[in-house]
Formats: sequence, C-alpha cells, structure tokens
Amino acid sequence: MRNKFTTLCSTVVPLPIENIDTDQIIPARFLKATTREGFGENLFRDWRFDKEGNPKEEFVMNSPIYKGEILVAGKNFGCGSSREHAAWAIEGAGFRAVVSSFFADIFRNNALNNGLLPVVVSEQMLAAIFNATSADPSAQLMIDLPAQTIELVGSDYKETFEIAPYKKECLMNGYDDVDFLVSIRSEIEAFEQK
Repeated sequence: MRNKFTTLCSTVVPLPIENIDTDQIIPARFLKATTREGFGENLFRDWRFDKEGNPKEEFVMNSPIYKGEILVAGKNFGCGSSREHAAWAIEGAGFRAVVSSFFADIFRNNALNNGLLPVVVSEQMLAAIFNATSADPSAQLMIDLPAQTIELVGSDYKETFEIAPYKKECLMNGYDDVDFLVSIRSEIEAFEQK
C-alpha cells in the first residue's frame, strides 16, 4: 500500500521549462536497477550536478529557496521514451504531484500507476503559478483530489482537473492495481459464484 492522497497543500518547486523529456528527468544510464529505490537522487541528474558530481547552484532543486511536494513544470512534461523510472525518480525525490499544462500520455499513466498525481492546468493558471512563486517562494498550491480542484492559495486562481475515476479511487486509498483487486475480492468471488 502507498500513502493515501486526498488533499495536499504545499509550496512548490517551479521548473518553467517546456518539453522536458524522460531522459532529462532520469538519464538512461541510471535505468539498470529493477526496483524503485534510489532513483530520486538522480532526478534531473544532468541539470542538478556537474560532471564531477557537484550541485549546480543555478538549478532550482539545489536552491534553498524552493522546496515542497509539488513540482510545477512547463508544457509537455514527460515526453520522449516510455520509461516508468521517470515517475519513480520524481516520487523518490519527495514529490507527490506534478503540475503542468500538458503531459505526455505515457508519462501521465506511469505517474498514476505509481502513486504520483499529474494535474493538468490551463496555460493561464500555469503562468500565474510561475509568477506567484517567482515573486514569493513561499506561495502554496492546494490540491483537493476528492473535489478535483487545484488553487493558488490566497488568490483567485482555482481550477478543476480531470482524472479517471478508477485512478482517483486508487490514489485516495493508497492502492496499486493489485491492492485494488484485493479490496474487491468479495465482489470478485461473488461474481465467480454466479
């Protein structure tokens, strides 16, 4: 079982870059492992560290100013190859949600399958979030999964977002696909008896 996701109010890590592909999220050389452990430390590895492994001060994740459980990225996040490791790396780095105006379909599905909530917002909302966090790094987002809303706390920016009912139920209960099947075992057994 995973952590349940109902509501999340957090500061954000803003990454206003478009077309971030999965090789930038987790470079291919780190894909040798077959378990989820350790991927978070290599999230955005080539952007976060130089060739000697020293943190690059200019990269947002190395800044002491920006912290939080929500990653906010530019349009077309998660494009490129279908590696599930990208979702593992983001979740492993402590993020519970990713916000963008567009996600690649495979990344979005991999995120949902791994307990990470991708939230699609309008271009206007995305710009408002980037502007607010640039002006005040303590700005917060509130994500309410049961209501399917996201809002920039203390502003008029609030939107609804779409999520498949099945994936919503899984996130709210901390289920993966197997946990879900176990949760409806009695219904499955009753169906078999018919």
